[in-house]
Amino acid sequence: MPFDFKKEYKEFYMPKSKPEIVTVPAMNYIAVRGSGNPNEEGGDYKKSIELLYGIAYTIKMSKKGDHKIDGYFDYVVPPLEGFWWQEGVDGIDYSHKENFQWISAIRLPDFVTRSDFEWAIEEATRKKKMDFSKVEFLTVEEGLCVQCMHTGSYDDEPATVSMMHEFIESQGYALDITDKRLHHEIYLSDARKVAPEKLKTVIRHPIRKKV
Repeated sequence: MPFDFKKEYKEFYMPKSKPEIVTVPAMNYIAVRGSGNPNEEGGDYKKSIELLYGIAYTIKMSKKGDHKIDGYFDYVVPPLEGFWWQEGVDGIDYSHKENFQWISAIRLPDFVTRSDFEWAIEEATRKKKMDFSKVEFLTVEEGLCVQCMHTGSYDDEPATVSMMHEFIESQGYALDITDKRLHHEIYLSDARKVAPEKLKTVIRHPIRKKV
């Protein structure tokens, strides 16, 4: 059976529907940065997803080619993730999606080195005849966070976020969103195939102990 990050690391991908505190270690990602409304047809966000999956599957399927990755094991491509912010806004203003800044990302297995990533960029560019120059190798160490499983439409996230923030206040923590520590979402459902009210999204916010 291919290694499935969601099942093997349930503490990071399958939280409960009640807020919980977690310490997230450093992880490597395939990432694309951009801005604008993620729902825009033909927009940068949807293009970024195509780029990410192009590289993700080039790496996954490397086992069938000449490029052998040291330590490779078969795995399920991890879910799409997103880091979100808006300039000059404390938190997220869901009513102005056109102002979103984002980093779309897919986690890389630990055995993928930067040189393996660079090979995948060259290989995908050659095979798919696309420009993958926006794709980067990104390392993020989130550290101490609060997270919760949100079930429902993305537009209904504020209620879950409020519950998370009330929880950390009660536990002696404070929100610690900065230009380096961002609002983070992990998409466990395919929005093209799942009804909005059934979408499952992990929401994660950085926190710190109150002084």
